[in-house]
Amino acid sequence: MVKKIEEGSHAVADVVRLLNPGVLAMYPITPSTHIPERLSEFEANGELGGKIIRVESEFSAISAVVGASARGIRAYTATSSQGLALMHEVLFAASGMRLPIVITVANRALSAPLNIFNDWQDSISERDSGWLQFYGEDSQEVVDLMIQAYKIAEDKRVLLPTMVCMDGFFLTHTYDVIDVPEDLKGFVPDYKPEHAFLDPKKPMTQGAWAMQEPYFKLRKELEEAQRSIFPVIKEVHDDFAKVFGRSYGDGLIEVYGEGDNAVVTMGSFSTNLKVLADKLGFQVIRIRCYRPFPDKELAAALKGKESVAVFEKDVSYGTGHGAVYNDVRTVYNGKMVNFIVGLGGLDVPVSALEKMYKQVPEMKDAETRWQI
Repeated sequence: MVKKIEEGSHAVADVVRLLNPGVLAMYPITPSTHIPERLSEFEANGELGGKIIRVESEFSAISAVVGASARGIRAYTATSSQGLALMHEVLFAASGMRLPIVITVANRALSAPLNIFNDWQDSISERDSGWLQFYGEDSQEVVDLMIQAYKIAEDKRVLLPTMVCMDGFFLTHTYDVIDVPEDLKGFVPDYKPEHAFLDPKKPMTQGAWAMQEPYFKLRKELEEAQRSIFPVIKEVHDDFAKVFGRSYGDGLIEVYGEGDNAVVTMGSFSTNLKVLADKLGFQVIRIRCYRPFPDKELAAALKGKESVAVFEKDVSYGTGHGAVYNDVRTVYNGKMVNFIVGLGGLDVPVSALEKMYKQVPEMKDAETRWQI
């Protein structure tokens, strides 16, 4: 391992280079732009094993990596916000064809109005696209998630596309001391595709057309595939911890602190909540793997809690709550409240969190309050 004082985006690019994808399709969009910029530097210096395709849009980027993955090539791209939204149609094609693509999503607000700063609305909007979703708390964890993501996605028991989400600007553009491996060949093997169906010698059709009954069965199989891979995620996480000496809860959720009351959240936002938890004495439960949703693990962690407050940077419009709240509600039946915070990059310091958390006793069950 090499310790570097490095920007989060550059650290991601460093580890992507080591993962050696054969095709990298890139279209710059703030705040993910520094990832393809750094990868382009590697290519110009002859330090990149794969080929960067400079496409004309994010729709083309996801289409290119789908084609590469279908040919049996490890593929990668990075995007944000409107770019991820433009990929929407092809995201479903990738999961339906069980292609183990990995995307880094630098989370950013969706317009209108135009906003380039961080919230989770972009990736949350794609939570039902059939992709795995992981959210990192800091740049070190994002680097570690990138390493684990390929090993999970390419496992023959999984074969599903994966998003590694990092908060835009809060992580992508900040500098930290980060351990970056010098070599990953001992942990992430060279990609040996189970199915490379774009092969003229062995032609195969996939994802082309299905009538009602086979389509229904394939959708059911995709859900069953997602629900079956919890052991793989935990296994890869535990193997990573043994090799690299860093672990994050059980790989699905991370529990911090003690207390009769709990806060559930995701992403870099968790750090300030942990600081507040040390002061006020509640437990922070951070969702690391959002899809598939770790319902059993969350249910066990929340059992017996007097109250649960969900803090999140997204909205599930028309439900009165955020998307994370709605999911957590399925595994907890006690008093549960929701705080919608940080939309459009609005800062949420510890002082603001303390003010909000102290409102929990007076709030009604299922009440949602927005950050003021």
